Amino acid sequence: MSSAADALFHGPQQFFAAQLPHSLAELMKDALFNGEMMSADVQALRQALIQEWQGRHAQLWQRMLNTDKDQSLPPVVSASVGDRRFAHPAWTESRPHDYLWQAYLLNAEYLQRFAAIAPEGREKKKTVFLARQIMDAMAPSNFIATNPEFIQTALETQGESIRQGIQNLIDDLEKGRISMTDEAAFDVGRNLATTPGAVIFENALMQLIQYSPQTKKVAARPLLIVPPCINKFYILDLQPENSLVRYAVAQGNTVFLVSWRNVNATLGHLTWDDYVERGPLTAIRVMQKLCGVAQVNALGFCVGGTILSSALAVARQRGEDPVASLTLLATLLDFSDVGEIGYFVDEQSVAAREASIGKGGLLPGRELSAVFSALRANDLIWQYVVSNYLKGKKPVAFDLLYWNSDATNLPGPFLAWYLRHMYLENSLRIPGKLEMCGVKADLGRVDMPVFLLACREDHIVPWKTSYLGRHVLGGKSQFILGASGHIAGVINSASKNKRSYWKNDRETKDADEWLATATEVKGSWWPRWAEWLSIWGGDKISAPRRLGSAEFSVIEAAPGRYVKEKA
Repeated sequence: MSSAADALFHGPQQFFAAQLPHSLAELMKDALFNGEMMSADVQALRQALIQEWQGRHAQLWQRMLNTDKDQSLPPVVSASVGDRRFAHPAWTESRPHDYLWQAYLLNAEYLQRFAAIAPEGREKKKTVFLARQIMDAMAPSNFIATNPEFIQTALETQGESIRQGIQNLIDDLEKGRISMTDEAAFDVGRNLATTPGAVIFENALMQLIQYSPQTKKVAARPLLIVPPCINKFYILDLQPENSLVRYAVAQGNTVFLVSWRNVNATLGHLTWDDYVERGPLTAIRVMQKLCGVAQVNALGFCVGGTILSSALAVARQRGEDPVASLTLLATLLDFSDVGEIGYFVDEQSVAAREASIGKGGLLPGRELSAVFSALRANDLIWQYVVSNYLKGKKPVAFDLLYWNSDATNLPGPFLAWYLRHMYLENSLRIPGKLEMCGVKADLGRVDMPVFLLACREDHIVPWKTSYLGRHVLGGKSQFILGASGHIAGVINSASKNKRSYWKNDRETKDADEWLATATEVKGSWWPRWAEWLSIWGGDKISAPRRLGSAEFSVIEAAPGRYVKEKA
């Protein structure tokens, strides 16, 4: 008799233990059940959890054995809110599948609870993360043999879903990634990134776009937007109804935007200093000349905000003061807690990057995209495995997911330096510790007024860590906490006016204390930011009649060539 069959005859606990992959079994043994380093109280708590887990499984087992075939009973365990993996009636219409999904959820629940009582520290958090990753991958919904929806769909389509699922898999293997949206539905410049404008400057690393005015009068100080270089800029200019770029233009700003190059092998030598000097600092100098101003306003998003803040620290150290106000959206300046992405960054992994591409080379965009997808595996991996391959469906058109799949390469020296000095050593927050562009940088000298937005459910830039940035910078800051995550919290259109944000004029040291006394405001944060920005825009002047100038002539229409380059 096989080990699995033997375990089955000895009870459900042994049966499900026999089905665990080796990696999970080792994790549970070494990271979760190893009692050598535990206190007596922790060992007792874990033993109690094991007994409770066994009891819940026995309850489920008895429920299945003692229930009449046509009798329906409430489940022993329920899926969490928003988990739709087992919502289809097929999971409860079949007795084996009804048992299977509940047993899986019980295992997932208790594995997380075991991990959660590990000693506090980074290893505990990493164990909780790893446990979730493994259990997400093990879900019975992910496999042909254990997903009743696969069987039902195949019967209903007379096998067509199987044929189409195989074809979808072949197509994605050729792409090297999982399809998340109907990519034929979108075209950058046609129905994405359509805010009118023109490229008026370019170098090997970036194009600078100037957008056409939409108002007769504009603020004298133009606005520079610096998006992240790890993604394409058009997350800020998806479609007219959810474009932050278009909104900023409509508020009476002359808007410029850095469109980063999707670097190829010939640019694999670029460094952090190159991005600082040839990105924001160059863009600001062009804007100063073109608009005839001493200062501009500037906005940075995610790592774009980190690059922009670094650039301003360099400028201040050089005795320059080129920015009147700074807006940072979901940006880290203090990297003391970077959330789950930090589990991919340790001394060993960074040293490996430094050895392989630190002196030159590329991190392929698909690899970076895979890391971010792994942080939300059920949403960004497994649901598409089930839908595309098991059910043979084609993904629906969704602009945000098209952007998410439009990967961007990174130069190795830039990436290795960023991981080492920001994520591992957290040096940017320490005055004078980092040398950038030939000077010792001090964010405390970045002393202009600052508007900071963080997002409460952000899994890439934890909001409490982002909050620490207001104490690193030298200027007076206004902090706003948006609802939702890293993207949805930022791209919260004023026209749709959904979700909410929290405000608090108190500048407390502690993020939790700030939130405890904050006021929730329904709707988008965009109007509040626009009102704040208008204070620093200077006088109103007539909008420019044409884009560019004699010195900076129009090169091509927005969105330009660089954003269309594929990884």
